[in-house]
Amino acid sequence: MQVSVEVSAGLERRMRVQVPAEKIDKEVDARLQKVGRSAKIKGFRPGKVPAKVIRQQYGSEVRQEVLQEILQSSYSEAVTQEKLQPAGGPSIEPESLEEGEDLAYTAIFEVYPEFELKGLAKIKVQQAEATIDDSDIDTMLQNLRKHRATWNVVERKAADGDQVTLDFTGTLKGEPFEGGSAEAFPVVLGEGAMLPDFEKNLTGVSAGEEKTFKMKFPKDYHATELAGQKVEFKINVSQIAEQVLPEVDAEFIKAYGLESGKMEDLKKDIVANMEREHEAKTKADVKKQVLDGLIDGNSIDIPDVLVRQECESMQKEAMQRAGITDENQAPEVNSFRETAERRVRLGLLMSAAIRENDLELDQSRVTAKVDEMCAPYDNPDEIRNIYLQNPQFLGQIESMVLEEQVVEWLTTQAKVSGKTMSFKELMELPA
Repeated sequence: MQVSVEVSAGLERRMRVQVPAEKIDKEVDARLQKVGRSAKIKGFRPGKVPAKVIRQQYGSEVRQEVLQEILQSSYSEAVTQEKLQPAGGPSIEPESLEEGEDLAYTAIFEVYPEFELKGLAKIKVQQAEATIDDSDIDTMLQNLRKHRATWNVVERKAADGDQVTLDFTGTLKGEPFEGGSAEAFPVVLGEGAMLPDFEKNLTGVSAGEEKTFKMKFPKDYHATELAGQKVEFKINVSQIAEQVLPEVDAEFIKAYGLESGKMEDLKKDIVANMEREHEAKTKADVKKQVLDGLIDGNSIDIPDVLVRQECESMQKEAMQRAGITDENQAPEVNSFRETAERRVRLGLLMSAAIRENDLELDQSRVTAKVDEMCAPYDNPDEIRNIYLQNPQFLGQIESMVLEEQVVEWLTTQAKVSGKTMSFKELMELPA
């Protein structure tokens, strides 16, 4: 077998393979002989059919099977021989498939990039150090009150903090657009659930008022067909209501699972939750800085085939979350490309960190992670056994734990410094 490899642009390789005709003919003959031993052809006894008849009857089919199998096996052998690591399946361009001629074809594929990690010691990480004070506790307590707030209808103009209930219809170039209309839709002014320009036009409206206004969607709006577009909304306001917060009494406290009904127990519970949020947020912020530094310090080519696969995977996930089954309604696959490229790049870099430093999965941490996820259930042991017997779920947990281990190791290589900030500043850090 003759093999030659041509390096194309980036990670693409063009590998030409030529397999001698004798090898193919020998395999075809062997298979036809095997067929001849059991073939049933009218006018001949089993096993006595002349080879010429067998070849006429089955030769073409057998040859196609042999060509397909030899093409696959020769590709694998050639890749191993040339010490290549394909990142995805090849595109095959056949040159010669004629009987009596050598099998020749060109396989086009991308390979994984070859690199060594660098710049790990230059990664800079600022680890937040926030304290929880009385004002933070008061803010959280106020949020708990808001979760159990009631709304009283008022006969006045809408102000910040009010709930405006309305019907609205949006049009783009005179035509309605998906997600641009609703009936009896509640909007709390100041919460940011709607775009700022939309909320701005609700401030000062009264029940029974009809209004038309124009606004422009942000250029980075998640729905690409609306990003940067000017639209018109027609609204009909049905109700204005003001928020009424409940008193923090024993009944209120018990509603959050604290049977004592005491304020001091509620505050302790609030602090415990805030400390858990502090830990999770700090961990996530450190991870982001470490991974950003890893990418910045290691500029590598990435196989486009892996990016396309990741885009398609993300598209399917988005369809499942949105309950979309019609592929014609699926979000544009290329809208996921930027995130997909980051995921693929990080996957390659983190795999290199594992490989170069012999990092191994800590099974005890996997068990601990499963226990942590099962703890909130009424029957944690039963749920735990179900999880541990699910290979797909267990694989996801193992990947999650190994990623945590890699990030922790990378953090030990980085330059870490502390940064004092308030709890509010910490929680407002970008995800």
